[in-house]
Amino acid sequence: MKENYVQKVQLPSGQVHVYAGPELFHALDYKIFEMANNNLQIPNQVYMSYTPDVHVGIGTCIGTTAVWNTHDGYVSPSIVGSDIGCGMRVHLTNLHKDELKEIKLRRKLVKTIEKYLPFEDQARGHFSDISLEHVIKKGLHGLPKKYIPDGYTPRKASSLTHVERSKFHFDENALNLFPDRVWHRAHSQLGTLGGGNHFAEVQYMEIAEDHREIAEAWGLFEGQVVVMIHSGSRSWGGSVSQYCGSNMAKMMRAQGLGTADPNLLFGALSEPVAQSYVDLMYSALNYAVVNRHLIAYAIREAGKDVFGSKFEMSTLYDLMHNYAWEEEHEGHSYFVHRKGATRSLPPNHPDNPEPYRLTGHPALIPGSMGTSSYIMVGSPEGKANFHSICHGAGRIRSRSATKRLITVDEFASSMRVGAEDEIVVNQKSLESILDESPQAYKDVDQIIESVVGAGLAQVVAKCKPMAAVKGAK
Repeated sequence: MKENYVQKVQLPSGQVHVYAGPELFHALDYKIFEMANNNLQIPNQVYMSYTPDVHVGIGTCIGTTAVWNTHDGYVSPSIVGSDIGCGMRVHLTNLHKDELKEIKLRRKLVKTIEKYLPFEDQARGHFSDISLEHVIKKGLHGLPKKYIPDGYTPRKASSLTHVERSKFHFDENALNLFPDRVWHRAHSQLGTLGGGNHFAEVQYMEIAEDHREIAEAWGLFEGQVVVMIHSGSRSWGGSVSQYCGSNMAKMMRAQGLGTADPNLLFGALSEPVAQSYVDLMYSALNYAVVNRHLIAYAIREAGKDVFGSKFEMSTLYDLMHNYAWEEEHEGHSYFVHRKGATRSLPPNHPDNPEPYRLTGHPALIPGSMGTSSYIMVGSPEGKANFHSICHGAGRIRSRSATKRLITVDEFASSMRVGAEDEIVVNQKSLESILDESPQAYKDVDQIIESVVGAGLAQVVAKCKPMAAVKGAK
């Protein structure tokens, strides 16, 4: 690990490790250290770090890893985030980028995806044959067989095996806390992207020369068209955060707990209120992985419409970057939070899913809109940071500031509008998604350089955008 890519910052309440190159580190907002100091006041914390894409969030920065011993640990809804289970999914196709060279075909694909992929205001009844209760309790295993299209060909199946976790177990009695309206709204949002920085993007691969062997083992090839999806637990996760956050705030007031930031919520794992949050958080993780799966299912159906029945779209991997759970590190049990941070395990780590036991699993890192995304694999040295890496590019300016400072023409230029390699989007006007322009984000290449420089992970492939579908209209 190169020392200039990790800084140990001593604050009044403890130490935070910052994984960032010198340029990124010196550009950090001082507020992130104020937030770190508040976070470090939660009792019994054993480790805290920031990834290079760190930026200010509510209660806790996006880009945080925070760790407790399981036996006397704490859980914090603020260090999980309101979009519980938000994460990434990549599917591999059997197409080469040259087959999507024509801009008319890319536009046709985007239009067809819109036909199959419901937006929130169109979604009610779209998946009426799916039991939300089954999904919440059983994750991917709660879906009807028709939604697991590779289930009939076990040798090629990847829907249930190529995921960080296909089902989270929890005390189902916690579900009784929610009224019918929460269930109805969450059901209507199944298989939808949501707004903000959520997306589905059609990309093509450039394989890293020094990791071709891993790429081939994963089924990747040069110029391969892939689909990258970014979404979370929608209103179900939001309801969990709102309900449990309110109860945790009451508990904290009763016990005289708190920091200078009233938005920073936490409770001991031994407390019933905290355990209720953990149970409901796991239900939201089940929802999130199914939500991304259904988005991919819709895109697969669109692909078959456009390219014919021979079109294939198998799961490369699905993982989260907003959650907390128990992990074992060097024989010791820890309760690890990641908010805007991705777990990136190296080869032969026992927590890798079976298909990736020998290689390490794909770590999926999106860029900003119009820039490259990355597929990485963890390095053994990553254990120093509990195998956490970045989750994306990370914002450098707020949505309102972006709309104020960046012009539509600048955004259009970054999307190469009018050129043969234009990145086609489903929005009638770029102005409607101006706050998601690349100019709102850090340079993702610098972020990746910091991760690689720190010895946390290596690049296996670079993914360049060809078309994007955004949920916000």
